[in-house]
Order: sequence, then structure tokens, then C-alpha cells
Amino acid sequence: MGIVVIGAAFVDIKGFPADVYLPTGRNVGSVEYIHGGVARNVAEDIANMELRPTYVGIVDDTPMGSDVLRKLQNHKVNTDYVLTMPDGMGIWLAVFDNHGDVAGSISKRPDLTPLMDLLEEKGDEMFTKADSVVFEVDINKEIVKKIFELAEKYNKKAYALVSNMSIAIERRDFLRRLDCFICNLQEAGMLFLDDYTGRTAEEMRAILADKVKRAEIPSMVVTMGAEGAVFADHQGNSGICPARKVQVKDTTGAGDAFCAGVVSSLTYGKSLEQAVEIGSVLAASVITSSENVCPRFQPAELGFEGFEE
Repeated sequence: MGIVVIGAAFVDIKGFPADVYLPTGRNVGSVEYIHGGVARNVAEDIANMELRPTYVGIVDDTPMGSDVLRKLQNHKVNTDYVLTMPDGMGIWLAVFDNHGDVAGSISKRPDLTPLMDLLEEKGDEMFTKADSVVFEVDINKEIVKKIFELAEKYNKKAYALVSNMSIAIERRDFLRRLDCFICNLQEAGMLFLDDYTGRTAEEMRAILADKVKRAEIPSMVVTMGAEGAVFADHQGNSGICPARKVQVKDTTGAGDAFCAGVVSSLTYGKSLEQAVEIGSVLAASVITSSENVCPRFQPAELGFEGFEE
């Protein structure tokens, strides 16, 4: 069954200005509707490494919902545990500036409570076959508790993603039960109640190493945009992975691809340092893609020699 990915599917509505973006002006440009959601994106990115993940989530009972399922299946994602129901997906509305960065966004979160019944009924079946599980730590609290219960019951590694840090920070105690937590610099500041704006990668490496030890978090990775990423674990290992120098077209999706690379690498035996390097390769491939998606990689290209489905 590969890596089990649990979380919401979204419809992303993205607006791009044709010229310099004016925050208070009327900007002429283009608007795109694409499939989104952190968990859905991560499942697709893992599939693009030919690692055959399973996605657990909800889609709408509409042509858009059917299209989300069809695309995942075309990428060879297992969708056997995806529920279909009215208003099952969220919506993310975002406007980008002329540098490809998000200038502002609003999101409507979907109701994922039906996943609790699914986990009660099918959770044992999913987790006995899973290689690991990655999920959005800010989804319904009872669902998160159930995921931990199943992961610990079957001794599966658990990795957390975040789509809404304001919710995730209320669950700091959960982070001690993870094998690795991944977030960006702003989210790390929210988590540790500090402002890390302007910090160098070396400064953040030292800060993270201290915070991970004090908070008893097994391991954590923080992405820093052009500064790359820093990582640390409770055993005292820490480091920096510089960002790859690429031509930026659109930064959205890069974080999800990075997460996919890290959790896949850790699942299949790579060190934390190696995992962050592979995550950086995937993130760079998305940033430079004309379609803003993670291109396909063969497992051997990323160092997964001997990987078998």
C-alpha cells in the first residue's frame, strides 16, 4: 500500500497579474482552477516518484470531485479509501504577485469528520499494509488521535504536514509522537512563539536544534525559501541544506513537493540529511515547472536503489 496520506482535497483558484502587482489596484491577468490541498498534493508528488501511495480523504460529488479522483488514479495513487459526498472539498483562493509569491489568500476548509468513521471501519486494514503515514496535524483532533493510535498499534512511522498553523500550534503535545514534523519559517515562529524573520540559516539551525531538544520533538525540518532548509533531531544531529539556484516561476506546491521528498526518503531508509536534500530536489523541480507540478522521477534517480513496490 506504500505511504498512506490523510487530509483534505481542495480546489485552488489562483490569480496571476500580467504586470507588476498592485495590492489595491485592478490587476489584469489570468485565473486558473487546479486541484489542491496539502495532503492531496503530497500524495500526487509521492506518486510522481513511482512510490505508489494511498490517499485517504473526501471529494465532492461533482464533476470536479470526479476529476480529482481521475487525476490521482492516473498518477497511480490508490484511491480505494476516498469518500465522495456533497461539499467534500475545500477552496483556496489566492492572488500572486509578479514574482510568483502569494500576495494574499483565503481558504474555506472542508468538514473531514466522516473520515473518523472510515478509520474506525477500515483503519486496521490500511495501517497493517502501510509503509508509513503522513497527515495534516491540523485536521479534526479526534481524527489525529485515531491516526496516532493506529500508527502506534502497528508500529508505523508518522509524519505531519500543516495547512493551518494557527490550529496546529494548539496541538504541540502531538509533535512528540511524530517521527518528523515539517513546516516553513513563519510557521516555526508561530509554533515557538518567536519571530525568525531575517534569521540566517546558521542561526536557525542552532535555534531549531535547541527547540527540538527542549520540546522533545523527535525530528523537525524548517524550510526557509531562498535560504534553503534546516533540520535537527533529538539525538543532537542538525544541519543546513542550501536552496538550489533556479528560475522561479511559481512557488506554490514547492512546499508540498519538499514534504513528499522528505517523508518518502525517511520512510525508505534515508537519513534526515539525505531526506532534506531529496526534498529540496523535488521542490526545485516544482518551482521551475511551467505547469507548477512535480515532474516524474524514477526511484533510482533519487537514490532509492533496490526499491520494490
